[in-house]
Amino acid sequence: MADSSLDQNRPLGLEGVIADWSSDQRAFKRVSWGKAMMWIFLLSDTFVFSIFLLGYMSARMSTQTEWPNTSEVFALHVGGVSFPLLLIAIMTFVLISSSGTMAMAVRCGYARDRKATAGLMFATAALGATFVGMQAFEWTKLIQEGVRPWSNPFGAEQFGASFFMITGFHGTHVTIGVLFLILIATKIWRGEFDRPGRTWLKSGAGDYEAVEIMGLYWHFVDLVWVFIFAFFYLW
Repeated sequence: MADSSLDQNRPLGLEGVIADWSSDQRAFKRVSWGKAMMWIFLLSDTFVFSIFLLGYMSARMSTQTEWPNTSEVFALHVGGVSFPLLLIAIMTFVLISSSGTMAMAVRCGYARDRKATAGLMFATAALGATFVGMQAFEWTKLIQEGVRPWSNPFGAEQFGASFFMITGFHGTHVTIGVLFLILIATKIWRGEFDRPGRTWLKSGAGDYEAVEIMGLYWHFVDLVWVFIFAFFYLW
């Protein structure tokens, strides 16, 4: 009888849907709101990056002007010797390494190891900042050589637009991730995640789920770079 009365008092139609989703319940069984919303965000972001890469491939295959040789354009000159894609290889190694430190941070978070979790997140942020710094160097180098979104001295004009759009959008994601890594790591280091009470990052004392959610975002950013590296730099 109690269940029947609850059903009678529940709003119908769209109002009922809104009431269910805004109630203090989990809409996804065994999955918290934080994780669910992050997965939805990453799915939408996957579509955006996919459109960018598809647009780049379409522009490259349709242009009649010769596409620049990326091994030469992104070569790094050290001691008078040209090393093809050396900087890009280092950037890729740094970002992939940051996935390892992030994975260890998530594991330490589940173990409630406050100092190790914070330290590994700071290390991940440092690697991410190093990646962004090297990307800024790469941008500066190409701008000095005359590459623009509307022009390119090395060949097809679409190259500049594709490069700045794709790498810029990804670099923005990495930068945002670094800022959130520092924010969460600082709060963990101060012991705020072990204090009672609910905040926008935790539901109670010892709730380190925010570390895992941050890990989902960071691994996604790293995975996207693998596709950018393969399709833009190696192709």
